[in-house]
Amino acid sequence: MKDPNVHVRRLISEGTRPRLPWGMRLPAFVHNPAPVIALLEALKDDTSEYVRRSVANNLNDIAKDHPDLVAEIAHDWMARASDERKKLIRHALRTLIKQGHPEALKALGYGPPQVALDHLKIETAKVAFGTPLTFHMSLSATGDQEQKLVIDYVIHHQKANGTTSPKMFKWKNINLKPPEALKATRNHPIRKITTRTYYPGPHHLEIFINGISYAYQTFELTMD
Repeated sequence: MKDPNVHVRRLISEGTRPRLPWGMRLPAFVHNPAPVIALLEALKDDTSEYVRRSVANNLNDIAKDHPDLVAEIAHDWMARASDERKKLIRHALRTLIKQGHPEALKALGYGPPQVALDHLKIETAKVAFGTPLTFHMSLSATGDQEQKLVIDYVIHHQKANGTTSPKMFKWKNINLKPPEALKATRNHPIRKITTRTYYPGPHHLEIFINGISYAYQTFELTMD
């Protein structure tokens, strides 16, 4: 960890990544990342961003199997963190933030929201394949302090067997000051893509604010 060669220090982190994209998966570290975390702890404030970036990528790998553990590490590392370490943590939490993990969001300052979702409307209650799902909402602050909000939405896609599969999408990151309100509209494309097969029938829209579900509505997808 104190080797003067930056490439050696990076190798310590990069070579212990449990899910290294260009190398073999390391099942022992997937199951128990404790030995890896001890190494990352020693490297988290390395003088080289090249090394710190690798530390973040390693933590992101670990988060795929141990999300709560990585969120807890992020909380601990944020204490007295330099700007460089904060950047590392944000990059390390990218998968968890995309998933709306509440404790990961909290580590970055997104606490329990003090808001009211005053209005949510799906304008296209019946969506023809190839056209967008259009919805809009209005949101108001219920507290008396400025707060950081990350607003996401989930589409629960219909599957061939009649069940649904959720997919989260990023929407907005804002600072909301009382008595401000937010009005927002979204056009979500529903069209042919290589990573998903669409099926007709009821689908669902769910709104999340700082990882907490606030609303759930249904729309119909047609393949005409």
